Amino acid sequence: MRRYSNLTGFLCLIAFSFAIPAKGQIDINGALNTINQSLGQGLSNDKIVSGLKEALNRGSNTSSEKASKIDGFYKNPAIKIPFPKEAKDMENTLKTLGMQKQVDSFVKSLNRAAEDAAKKAAPVFLKAITTMTITDGMNILKGGNTAATDFLQSKTTPDLKKEFSPIVKTSLAKVQVTKYWTPLAKSYNKVPMVKKVNPNLEEYVTAKAIEGLFKLVAEEEAKIRKDPVATGSALLQEVFGKR
Repeated sequence: MRRYSNLTGFLCLIAFSFAIPAKGQIDINGALNTINQSLGQGLSNDKIVSGLKEALNRGSNTSSEKASKIDGFYKNPAIKIPFPKEAKDMENTLKTLGMQKQVDSFVKSLNRAAEDAAKKAAPVFLKAITTMTITDGMNILKGGNTAATDFLQSKTTPDLKKEFSPIVKTSLAKVQVTKYWTPLAKSYNKVPMVKKVNPNLEEYVTAKAIEGLFKLVAEEEAKIRKDPVATGSALLQEVFGKR
């Protein structure tokens, strides 16, 4: 281990010495490329970033398509949006009152709104992917199984909220969520001694839609990292197969 560490340090020293031009300014990108190739990976930073961008494009597009289909949320246990957590007591009480069907219809309407909103995710993802820097790329490549997803989430969450919120609001109206929610809330709030509930359904669905979407992106990233050959992409095989 120590020999490898010393060798790495030696290669770094050589790389940086070659990267210092006559004026004494360090060519960081050139140094990184030299180190990268000296360590045997043989890939330029540009190629690494291109491979990561392709991986993110594949993962985000596939995830957006899955989530935006009918039942993309509703029939996927991993991302299905449940009855609001703060209204869990309400859900249980309503079921005991024989309103299971109404509760199920309400939950389905929440998921339909999320599926509708997911259609707007791809352009937001693409915008973030195109801004990836060499530093971002190296961190992602050497990171964990969800490093690319984490990068995408940090770059896109605010924009996704802006895009999703009005769509969720429109979708909730379109699927007539209040038709299910209002009678449920009224029925529950009439029960003696209960704490009245009225969660912000728009905020709830928006947050859950974004959360579910990134779960799918993380799944796709893990697949690519685990088996880049299965992607059929020579670039992805080259980048992820040489780590």
